Amino acid sequence: MAQPPKLPPYARFLGISAEAGEDGPLFRLPFAVSVMGRPHFLHGGAIAGLLEIAALGTVLETLRDEPGVSIKPINVTVDYMRGGRERETFAAAAILRLGTRIANVEAFAWQEDRDRLIASARMTLMVRRPAGTGEG
Repeated sequence: MAQPPKLPPYARFLGISAEAGEDGPLFRLPFAVSVMGRPHFLHGGAIAGLLEIAALGTVLETLRDEPGVSIKPINVTVDYMRGGRERETFAAAAILRLGTRIANVEAFAWQEDRDRLIASARMTLMVRRPAGTGEG
């Protein structure tokens, strides 16, 4: 990955950044008062937003060589495993299936230890390709 994927405005609003990781893009959410929910914890919506951005960014990075492709979330299911504390949070995603019109993606969020997830998500995304392109 030469450059991180271009992130949507909501990612910039949350302060999310992306960088190259071992297995694809790695997304970072710094802790700030603007993403705090109950005292000393991340807001669940900020965690869900990070997971969504990780899924979208990973698919966009995979499709970067296909001009004119856009994606749209169809649904998302988030599982919260533990509260996110006042520290930097990371996320990454794995594409389970990438078809002509649909992508199925899993995303994972953690803080200090990648093996101790704070949340995970499963997303279905609609893939829109310009007419005459895409998988056979």
